[in-house]
Amino acid sequence: MTSRRAVLGTALGGTTLAALPAVAQAAAAGPAVDATATAPRPWKLRNRMDSGDAWSKFLREQDLLWRRMPTLWHEGPFLGDGRLGSMVYREPGVNAVRFTVQHGEVQDHRPELGSGWGTCRLPVGHLTLDPVGTITGVNWRLSLWNAELTGTITTDKGTLTLAALSRDGVLAARVTADGDEEVHWTFHPEEAISPRKISEAPPTDYVTNPPWTTLTTGDIEQVLQPLTGGGQTATAYRHSGDTLVLTVAHSHPSNTRAAEASLKKIQKVQKTGSYAALRGPHTRAWHAFYRKSFVSIPDERLQSFHWIQLYKVASASVAGGPPMATCGPWLEPTPWPAVWWNLNIQLEYWLIHGSNHLELDSLATTVRQNQEQLTANVPAAYRSDSAGVGRSSDMFANRTVGRPGTGAEVGDLTWALHNVWLSYRHTMDDRLLRDTVFPLLRRAVNYYLHFLQPGDDGKLHLPSTLSPEYPVVPPQDTNYDLALIRWGCTTLLESARRLGVDDPLVPRWQETLAKLTPYPVDANGFMIGADTPYAQSHRHYSHLLMVYPLYLVNWDQPEQRELIEKSVVHWHALTGAHRGYSYTGAASLYAMMGRGDTSLTYLKKFFDPTTRYPCRANTHYTEAGPVIETPLSASQSLHDMLCQSWGGVVRVFPAVPSAWQDVTLHDFRTQGAFLVSAARKGGTTRFIRIRSLAGEPLRLRHDLTGGQVRAVLDDGTPARTRTSTDGTLTIELAKGREVLLYAGERPDLVIEPVAPGERGAAWGLPQP
Repeated sequence: MTSRRAVLGTALGGTTLAALPAVAQAAAAGPAVDATATAPRPWKLRNRMDSGDAWSKFLREQDLLWRRMPTLWHEGPFLGDGRLGSMVYREPGVNAVRFTVQHGEVQDHRPELGSGWGTCRLPVGHLTLDPVGTITGVNWRLSLWNAELTGTITTDKGTLTLAALSRDGVLAARVTADGDEEVHWTFHPEEAISPRKISEAPPTDYVTNPPWTTLTTGDIEQVLQPLTGGGQTATAYRHSGDTLVLTVAHSHPSNTRAAEASLKKIQKVQKTGSYAALRGPHTRAWHAFYRKSFVSIPDERLQSFHWIQLYKVASASVAGGPPMATCGPWLEPTPWPAVWWNLNIQLEYWLIHGSNHLELDSLATTVRQNQEQLTANVPAAYRSDSAGVGRSSDMFANRTVGRPGTGAEVGDLTWALHNVWLSYRHTMDDRLLRDTVFPLLRRAVNYYLHFLQPGDDGKLHLPSTLSPEYPVVPPQDTNYDLALIRWGCTTLLESARRLGVDDPLVPRWQETLAKLTPYPVDANGFMIGADTPYAQSHRHYSHLLMVYPLYLVNWDQPEQRELIEKSVVHWHALTGAHRGYSYTGAASLYAMMGRGDTSLTYLKKFFDPTTRYPCRANTHYTEAGPVIETPLSASQSLHDMLCQSWGGVVRVFPAVPSAWQDVTLHDFRTQGAFLVSAARKGGTTRFIRIRSLAGEPLRLRHDLTGGQVRAVLDDGTPARTRTSTDGTLTIELAKGREVLLYAGERPDLVIEPVAPGERGAAWGLPQP
């Protein structure tokens, strides 16, 4: 007798390929857009966010404010430049203010001890600002527009007025004293040992790193930290007048280069003079950063949160820099002092695409620069054609991966490459596809292909692998891996066609798609794997990857909607293990269904202080230590409500909550390399403007109502369009051209912030 699981799985296996972007076809139908009406004149958006004053005013409303002293890292201001990071809070047990000094490139170099101890991130140290008097209060502002902390520290002796920023590897602070106060800085080196020591003892063969030494060159102080595994960390700092500057360098295998580099950096900064000289280029760079896109919603606190996440990700990542560890550049005591590849790193980077900030993509540059290491991570017998990465690694992706059949977690590189593929799809830069995505994905999928075996049912099956962190004996045919294999083979076929590559593995990829076993499904929806139901609460949604973010099984397939919905409902029905990204993941899943109100309900659970792991005062998040990916993924959930692009279709305002009557988007980047601008007023979409950056086919879904929909090019002529039976609009749009869509009479084409609706307190710490 055929089981329900087999029947449902077979249905999925038979429809998955047809649902993918490269083969989705829109049927021709009667036009729903007036393609013959002649526009009376060319049009142009009026962007009221085109001046520095407008941006300064808008972002000031999003700033974080402190009216009392933060006492923990997840309460305080934070600064960063993609490598060097600092958090500001009270020095524990001391009348002083701590400025942490940590760096994303500072790590140990003993891979034989594993990522938790041997190649982990290592602490650097912290500064303290030590007042003469007892601290009685603070008044601080973290300016997003200027990426600068400013404010005062009040003591019973007077006032300290401070300003601080982090740019180009330098932490700079200017502090002046009034009354009987004085400015005293102290640098405190920290032991170069894994922050994992808070949760476990070191391995038995662990040898501590040597103690640091100090060196003085003129008025520049240095702390030099040698490492047992080779290499050096060097911190150099100088306090002169009202300005302190500090830099950190790390070298490996050289034991001296970091000292030379940090000294030269401070000497170079010394020549520029004052804090103001450092501040000028710093603020100009940040002002240019924000102007690349604009989002405004009527929920003030959530809007502020979103802009803080853009500040945060730009402080934590830069292309060519280290990949974000679970804590970003702000290392604190944590069980996770490394890069985690089975969910964390993926969620960290999603928001850079829609927000039009691909310059932050250190994940793409990391995998491109470390292809040899990714190859070395698989067993020697497979290195000729395969690559992979284990669950956690250092900044160089140095972590071996086990073999299917041994219960190993195998698919993490493939999932990370989905992020890189998203970067390609949002830029349509064939160099990224040719040099990074295609060769590495080919190797990652090849590793799977070595182990797929035909079963008695004629289908290809995968030996036991681990569905990330689901606590059972690893099953065969895990949905996590089956989804990644399907996505990987399909993407390789699409990529080969795009690049004109006659790859000899094309028949193998096609055969795999045709014969791969269906997704295991039971009465509750998608299972973990063969004969392994989803039966206990789980924070990850690894078993649902085919739905989100891969969209292999999606809401455009009516026959799959019941299965999708009951799978998501069942995932959240088993409570106890859910964490912040469980809520943001559900929010994005419901956004795919077009259910904006439900999506917002789940997203707000992340901010609900009654939940076990809510978002914290400074928008950071903790589970026994810093976990940066969840707040960043919450911004992606917001993106998914406002604009989606998958299956070859751009969807504008697909899941806007009913409470958000007004919404503004400007230069939101989508797959196909389009920039979308749109305005919603009183619950009605007034216009959509789309600019093509690559000349790719434009297929669009919209909710324009109130009259005949017009599509007008930027020279005022009608665009050529056609509409499919499902309402998808196809528009001919050449590279560099723009099209405007509206219904009825042409509305005011204005980009501006929306009026606040739901008000909320500023992030930070209010007065008690």
